[in-house]
Amino acid sequence: MKKVVTSLLTMIILGSVAGCGASSAEMTTEVSEVSGSATSLVDYEAPQQIPGIMVDQVGYSLGSEKAVVFRGEDLPKTFGVYELESGKKVFSGEILKSVYNEELDEYDSLGYFTDLKEEGSYFVSTDVVGESYSFTISENAFKDVFNKACKKYYINRCGIALSENYAGDNIHSACHTQPAHLQEDPSTEIDVTGGWHMDESAGRDTALGSNIAENLLLAFEMNPSAFTDDMGIPESGNGIPDILDEVKYEVEWLLKMQDSRTGGEYAAALTNPVRGGEAINTPVIVTPVSMEATISFASMMARFSYTYQQYDAEFATTCLKAADRAYSCYLNNQKAMDNTAAFKAAAQLYRATGAEAYNEVLNAYFQSDDFLELFATDDNVFIGGVTYLSINHAVDVEECRILMKALMKKSEKIASRASKSTYLVTDLGNKDNFDKMLRDMMCLTITDHIIYNYEYTTIIEDHAHFLMGRNPDAINYVTTDTERTYQEVGKAGIAGDPRSDSMLIFMLSVLEK
Repeated sequence: MKKVVTSLLTMIILGSVAGCGASSAEMTTEVSEVSGSATSLVDYEAPQQIPGIMVDQVGYSLGSEKAVVFRGEDLPKTFGVYELESGKKVFSGEILKSVYNEELDEYDSLGYFTDLKEEGSYFVSTDVVGESYSFTISENAFKDVFNKACKKYYINRCGIALSENYAGDNIHSACHTQPAHLQEDPSTEIDVTGGWHMDESAGRDTALGSNIAENLLLAFEMNPSAFTDDMGIPESGNGIPDILDEVKYEVEWLLKMQDSRTGGEYAAALTNPVRGGEAINTPVIVTPVSMEATISFASMMARFSYTYQQYDAEFATTCLKAADRAYSCYLNNQKAMDNTAAFKAAAQLYRATGAEAYNEVLNAYFQSDDFLELFATDDNVFIGGVTYLSINHAVDVEECRILMKALMKKSEKIASRASKSTYLVTDLGNKDNFDKMLRDMMCLTITDHIIYNYEYTTIIEDHAHFLMGRNPDAINYVTTDTERTYQEVGKAGIAGDPRSDSMLIFMLSVLEK
């Protein structure tokens, strides 16, 4: 039974509320009118009413801070939390003073029910505003969401059959198992089976795949205890965290996409639209070597090599050699200062090998006048700088001090922006693009790993709440099993985009400790 918002105004307009827990927010009205001798059919559909009380529809963890957002200027002084089934009031809280949100042109207020620590299903209600969507309180509210986000990559695997035992409703036979053809030379066949589908066209992109894999590897390094060996994939139980098994599946494909002659990385394996048919069954063409893909590949493979060394030293060494070849290919075609991705790759390779040639590239960037600005704004320089802080080889202590200061400054700015928001977030995700928000949370997750800060953990959790329903549109952008989801309103979900999904995993990993 769904609990949804009803407002006094809505009830006046629509008369009465339907039984069984339904409200005017969910109802549509269809009217057929006959006037005189002419018959006209007019369909009226009342717009769905958005609650004036926003909660995380997925839920809240027992020991965490629990906040709810109320929309409106003249609000009651208190609110109640009620059991979903019985309707019994179990908590009463204060509604704080409303604050004007200029960006949204609305007044918002917060209420807290942190002291409610009883597992169950609930909704929030108050006079005038009405009721929220339902939510749960549980030991770990994000556990299932985190596991499903991690398993998305298994669901996206190319080249193998997915069985119901592992994939549920996402079963399919092995796809794209036939040799592909080079776009530049269609007579040349190449085996590029494997990897992850990145879109509805079943395309596989090497630069994107490398960046996603690197996000997952860094998330594992930051919070290894969050990742288990029982995610429910074929490799589960093999003694290796499943997220690393998943990354290895992509790595094996990326190795196939490396040009054996030059060391460069082919850009993508795309389904051939000329032949028609379903994307999952159409032939595959391999696009030319790309320097962007090559340097991204070099960076990720170096990181994978030192992460995977303890599980399979021989394969890890193969990956490191491939990374070095790709890096050399890049430098044979472009200068290290032409693309900041070269800084990140040099940091990964220096961490993996200690070779001075990579350190020289790092020092060249450190000495540039705009380095600190790049660290604050450029993802490659940021991740490369964070990697430098983790290097066990000889490093410049003064540069480490500068990097730590810059990291703390960036994190404090993020925390400050979140504290000033009526929704407790750094960015409201204009046009449903949450990239900036997710990148901000990656920064706080990294900082939280280096120097644990309870405030940062709370901010990260607040952003998770925002994405799962505590936002101006009251939409759950992450899962599809709550009352108002991205799927129902025709929006793009986060977990459906592989890159966004990797950043979601990154931020949720700190909440899985």
